Amino acid sequence: MLLAVLVVAGVDAWRTRDLPSGPAPDAAITLADGSATTLDQWRAQHPGRAVALHFWADWCPVCKIEEPSVAALSADWPVLGIAMQSGPAARVAQVQRQRGMPWPTAVDPQAELSRAWGVRVVPALVVVDAQGQVRFATTGYTPGWGMRWRLWWAQVLPRWSALAG
Repeated sequence: MLLAVLVVAGVDAWRTRDLPSGPAPDAAITLADGSATTLDQWRAQHPGRAVALHFWADWCPVCKIEEPSVAALSADWPVLGIAMQSGPAARVAQVQRQRGMPWPTAVDPQAELSRAWGVRVVPALVVVDAQGQVRFATTGYTPGWGMRWRLWWAQVLPRWSALAG
């Protein structure tokens, strides 16, 4: 059992080795609805809240399995999808409608934004706290409770740190 845990932890550490930490990088993005913004501007629409960046692809079977959890999460927390190598905005918007994906999604047809964030595999989840710090980054399937736990912890951690410091 211990060996299995160590193997899983090692694989996860290898998969997430390039994911960001520290200040969240900003970037210009185009959403599937055709509007343009930046990651910082999108985060500013959710003051005082931790946010989730969910990297996904229309061709990814694990992403499809994870979608209901992300949809439920988006009812309670700010979620921005980033559609990696899934085609132009019209295609991404069509996929979102067909699959019932209510959260806004940035279009990343050449995976430039994904690469800038160190994301090489999908699905990936990056949690940014209200102060703009990357608190968690993970790849592969994440259950809904794991997403919620990371967002909750990113919301609470800076407050606890301020009280302790």
